[in-house]
Amino acid sequence: MSDAPLRIPLRPLARVLDARQKGENPDAIEKENLRLRHEEMRDRARTRAEGRILVLGAMFALAFATIGIKMWVVAESEPAEPRTSIAGAQIVAQRGDIVDRHGRVLATNLDTYSLYAHPHQMVEPVKAAKELARIFPDLEEDRLTKDFTGKRRFVWIRRKISPEQRQAVHDLGEPGLLFGPREMRLYPNGAIAAHILGGASYGEEGVHAAEIKGTAGVERQFDDYLTDPANGGKPLELSIDLTVQAASEKILYGGMKLMNAKGATSILMDVKTGEIISMVSLPDFDPNDRPAPPTEGHPDDSPLFNRAVQGVYELGSTFKIFTAAQAVDLGIAKQDTMVDIRGPIRWGRHSIRDFHWYGKELSVADIIIKSSNIGTARLAEQIGIERQKQFLADLGLFEPTPVELIEAPSGAPLLQKQWSELTTMTVSFGHGISISPLHMAAAYATIANDGQRVQPTLLRRTEPANGPQVMSKPAAREAQDMLRQVVTKGTASFARIDHYDIAGKTGTADKPKPTGGYYKDKVIATFASMFPAHDPRYVLVVTLDEGVETSGDEPRRTAGWTAVPIAAEMITRVAPLLGLRPAIAQSPLAGITLTSN
Repeated sequence: MSDAPLRIPLRPLARVLDARQKGENPDAIEKENLRLRHEEMRDRARTRAEGRILVLGAMFALAFATIGIKMWVVAESEPAEPRTSIAGAQIVAQRGDIVDRHGRVLATNLDTYSLYAHPHQMVEPVKAAKELARIFPDLEEDRLTKDFTGKRRFVWIRRKISPEQRQAVHDLGEPGLLFGPREMRLYPNGAIAAHILGGASYGEEGVHAAEIKGTAGVERQFDDYLTDPANGGKPLELSIDLTVQAASEKILYGGMKLMNAKGATSILMDVKTGEIISMVSLPDFDPNDRPAPPTEGHPDDSPLFNRAVQGVYELGSTFKIFTAAQAVDLGIAKQDTMVDIRGPIRWGRHSIRDFHWYGKELSVADIIIKSSNIGTARLAEQIGIERQKQFLADLGLFEPTPVELIEAPSGAPLLQKQWSELTTMTVSFGHGISISPLHMAAAYATIANDGQRVQPTLLRRTEPANGPQVMSKPAAREAQDMLRQVVTKGTASFARIDHYDIAGKTGTADKPKPTGGYYKDKVIATFASMFPAHDPRYVLVVTLDEGVETSGDEPRRTAGWTAVPIAAEMITRVAPLLGLRPAIAQSPLAGITLTSN
């Protein structure tokens, strides 16, 4: 035997001999040793069995403890839908808010769900397709049925759904229809400031997360800022005032309908800081449901087109104040300088005429007040080509639309390739050059800011934006005074309103045809204004596309009849919102006799 104790003999010779000498039976020795050997084998087997039982017991105890802990963890956790695991980098869904100048939310994130399907897990795919088409009318039942009954193992149904839609799908009880949590971009004010905000869509996405990316407007322009974790959730603060923006949109929409216009835009701008307080483009859209870009027709036929920055138009006589201001700044003329306005001015086959007969001569101030093309052209002749071009360039009228919008570079001015003397004369009264309404607002803000150039911005500023001095302060003050006279006794008389003094200039330009030439019955009407006139703090530009006033016997398309009344109503409504005190005229003290001491 292999065990060492079994090698001990059962009849040891020494003990057997000793037992024989004593007369004892040697067989007893063998029996006793056999008994001891069996007892030792029994004890060893018992010890081994007890050890095995102990180890097995410990293993069972550990297993039951592990199962118990797992059951406790499952019981304490929140229930969740099964999710498909996708390898790759984690999708960052968080995006910063966008707020107005007072911290009111313009764009934020909302927790929602996506809906997708695992057709191989579906119990009744045909019925599910029918019910989903009922819940989501834009989905095609036949297409869903084909997807659910084919070989596909994953089908996107909707990238985002409402809580009511989620509950309706959940009530179907179909295990193959699954929900993925995600965020969506929400614009709580609907279409208000739509062209400024632009909109957002999904970029990289999975079944339980999606990246939100800007599509247009400031959402696209500041995409990196809004998604940068280093900002710590700090919102993007815009310069616009939500209340003023809403009021401006309402008034402009009513005016556009009243004047039968195809479209309209308005820009309200702080002349010291360059902040855009409101910017409206109509027609507009709801960024919560941004329409698809147009595939045909003119771009401005789409509500996505931002007329304030993308639309470049000949803005007509609003340019005349630049010519008069430069003439004063160069010392060529003063307000009371008389200018020969006999015409027409002929240049080859081209003629420059006035809208009305104003006599043989007018003062510089009256040229602006009455809006004389001939008088303005005469001043431009004295200024000259190079000086005119440099002045307009200093005003920023040769650069793309200067503002923080992804669409702004498309608003590049349209200039004449050959800048002749005729070009100098026509540009002086706003023909032969096309700019955006925002260009015009920035140029008028420079005049209102005593000749110091202003850079427009959609970001909140707390200090004045001091740019280069484009014209002298006295020349800018002369220009402000002439613009005030346009309202008090000129073409913008409808802007004479109670409590607020307005200065501004009208401009009516024939609308160019896509094939060349100009329409005879379609115009771009603009009123560029500043207020309060005695100390301008804001500039407002209102432009109507194909506006026409039809209350009289004849249709009236000039800006004095169309754009000016809208601007006057807008200033009346928004000036109190801007904190401007109305000027209240003192009544005579009737029945009181003044005496001296």
